[in-house]
Amino acid sequence: MSDRTWTVKGIAQELQQVTADLHQVNLKAGLVRFTILGLIFLSLVTLAWSVANNVLFVAVTMLAGVFYSFWLICTHDMAHQTLTGWKWFDSIMPRLIGWPMLWPYSIYAEIHRLHHAWNGIDLRDPERVQWTWQEYEQAMPIVRWYISHQWLCDIFIFGGVGLILKTFIKGVSFQNVVAGMRRQIILDVTGIIFVHSFFLMLAIFQGEILRYILFWLILERIIGMITQTRDHLEHYALWGKFTSHQLTQLYACRNIQTSSVVSWLMGGLDYHAVHHTFSDIPFNQLPTAFKQIQSVLKKYNLPLMERESGYLKSAYCLSRNPSLIKDGDGSITPNRHRMIPVSK
Repeated sequence: MSDRTWTVKGIAQELQQVTADLHQVNLKAGLVRFTILGLIFLSLVTLAWSVANNVLFVAVTMLAGVFYSFWLICTHDMAHQTLTGWKWFDSIMPRLIGWPMLWPYSIYAEIHRLHHAWNGIDLRDPERVQWTWQEYEQAMPIVRWYISHQWLCDIFIFGGVGLILKTFIKGVSFQNVVAGMRRQIILDVTGIIFVHSFFLMLAIFQGEILRYILFWLILERIIGMITQTRDHLEHYALWGKFTSHQLTQLYACRNIQTSSVVSWLMGGLDYHAVHHTFSDIPFNQLPTAFKQIQSVLKKYNLPLMERESGYLKSAYCLSRNPSLIKDGDGSITPNRHRMIPVSK
């Protein structure tokens, strides 16, 4: 047995040991987060629809969109069954709160499993946002321009609709890879049609169809900006395969230094590397797991996980320096891909 094999196994065993008591889902913590965010959102929606002033209507709806974004992030926990531990709750609720925004949660939950398996390893990863050098070279001029301005385009132009369409497209393309994907597509399409038929009929009956469309578009814009920013930050410019799946996830994901409030709103996803390595650790235990994992990395003289400064600062810096995935850089991790700047 080689030293490297022994080390990889030793690291894996120690990582399991130091996080062994952190996998228990805290029902109270999950329900409190879900309920508080849901009540704030629904209260703001009620307030928005109770005011006659259009400017105030738009302002309150925008604020509602912010909290809807964080409420929808709870569905990510539910995809991993780590929010409440109630399987029925974590299965039904994400669809009920996702379908009103055309969000195909059932499809997302399936392709998200592929993302956890393929991140940093397989370029087919359905949630990969960064382009490769080969894809860039083969692209048409208009696509190259888009790649050079990807952050701005995705966050401020494509927004929520872009994520919705991408998820549907990925779901269709992976029908032959994921068993039961067709069933999930049918479930989402049926659910979305039913929910929106109800809301549209209600809006028409109340004579508020134009206001309802404006309401939905405002929510879509706000949710799209927040979700796209988070989506890009999680892995952009970090693609690479290490000596084990665990180490790959620790180094191919971005951790963000932020306040405890923002961390709570984000469902602990500021500790994204920890989440990817142990996806069954609930959000409230991720900070502790981060510290425990760092101690193991230090023991084996491996690079410690980094935490970048804030969501906005990190997004600004990365958007100003777009990059592409290229070949391995020949380091001690031979399958690590290096990033090259995009030619503007």
